[in-house]
Amino acid sequence: MSEERVIVLKPKRQDFEEIYFSGNQGSLFFSSTTRGRTITTIVVGLILLILLFFRDDFSKEKAGILYFVSFLFLLCAVFLSVSINKVSRWKKQVGHYLTKLEKCSIYEIRFDENFFTVNIDGDKETSEWKDFEFFDSNNEFISIEGKYSYMFPRKSMSEKDYSFLKQVLKQRIKE
Repeated sequence: MSEERVIVLKPKRQDFEEIYFSGNQGSLFFSSTTRGRTITTIVVGLILLILLFFRDDFSKEKAGILYFVSFLFLLCAVFLSVSINKVSRWKKQVGHYLTKLEKCSIYEIRFDENFFTVNIDGDKETSEWKDFEFFDSNNEFISIEGKYSYMFPRKSMSEKDYSFLKQVLKQRIKE
């Protein structure tokens, strides 16, 4: 493969959204990032409510339990809010990227023996093959990670181009 190959993608916002937001990824409270923290916060909150309901039955020595569980609830709420903020920022970045793709007239992948370039309306990102650390593919998309990270939906290119790109990435990037 000494000559440069070009694969032209026809991006549709819906194709990318199906992949980015699959499995509650876009949910603020139940994405993979926040699900555990949401459940923990709810459980600690319920324990706190039960303790508050029975607080008159506590002796002065056992009142510290109430303060401790209140502190745990506050801590859980802070960690949950940080995770929600993280997911919210990610959704905003994905939305911005998808809007950029919707408006683009050129979306192509160029690669040869040494370099891999993604061109979106003249905004080119070029990497050497050694810059990529990870490659993954399935029936829906191909993703590569490294200096730049990319995700290419299967629906955005021809079947021939998808198979060829997958084959080249397998040769060049260690899974």
